[in-house]
Amino acid sequence: MKKKFRILKILATVAIFGFLLSFSLKRFHGKPMEKVSVKMLSTQQPVYFVDEKDIHSMVAKSNPTKKVGDINIPELEKKLNKLPAVDSANVYLNLNGNLNLDIKQRVPAFRLNKNGTDFYVDQKGTAFPTSTNYSFPCLLVTGDVQPEEYPALVSLVQKIERDSFAKKYFIGITKRGGNYELLTNEGNFKVEIGDLENIDLKVKGFKAFVEKYLIYQDPQKYTKVSVKYDNQIVTTLNPYFKENDSILLIGKKELAKLPALEKRKEEIAKKNAAAQRQR
Repeated sequence: MKKKFRILKILATVAIFGFLLSFSLKRFHGKPMEKVSVKMLSTQQPVYFVDEKDIHSMVAKSNPTKKVGDINIPELEKKLNKLPAVDSANVYLNLNGNLNLDIKQRVPAFRLNKNGTDFYVDQKGTAFPTSTNYSFPCLLVTGDVQPEEYPALVSLVQKIERDSFAKKYFIGITKRGGNYELLTNEGNFKVEIGDLENIDLKVKGFKAFVEKYLIYQDPQKYTKVSVKYDNQIVTTLNPYFKENDSILLIGKKELAKLPALEKRKEEIAKKNAAAQRQR
């Protein structure tokens, strides 16, 4: 008998609790939304791609009645995460009926101009469009860069940004064919690095070339400095730089000798072949 009474007591308590909970939820769901709080989560560099006014407009469209129970939080969160410049979005209600939106924006690693179209690539290697209202200061990359190359290119840009020497010299990156070139702010020469492998070693090689040789030269002397090859640096002279005239003239004379040398080699080869046949 006592056991039955205990069970009935428990059932009655659960029923009362359920009724009170249901009543509270009804009141909560019908409660007007007091406040919408949009928080832009901090990043290493401030970005302003997402306008808070646009977020408030999205919330208003998602909940025209402005009642707590009429807003579809998962759907709103899904829409926010689909915005190109949004890295992540978290939407939640607190007990007083305030709606909170925590938004983290994408931070560009570089700006890519490909086939005449500009867009950003963020630090995770994800591409997203530029904004008409805001331009983020970052390194410009040009050329036919493939999406699978974005992570390695992000790593290269980050290394340039972290290194005081590289940051001083390099102002852009371009891809020609399969080769990458670093654009410099001194002279009119480019630094050819080839592929995106062994970047640290290549930058160190160029740094050694600058400190041991280039500081004593006019940067206008070269059109290209190549560090793509292992353990060697190859330079290309600027044909429009006056001081290169004598060097280039010697080079042309040497090139002019090549046909005569080739002809002489052919004659010797023919004589050797004839001698072999006579034997």
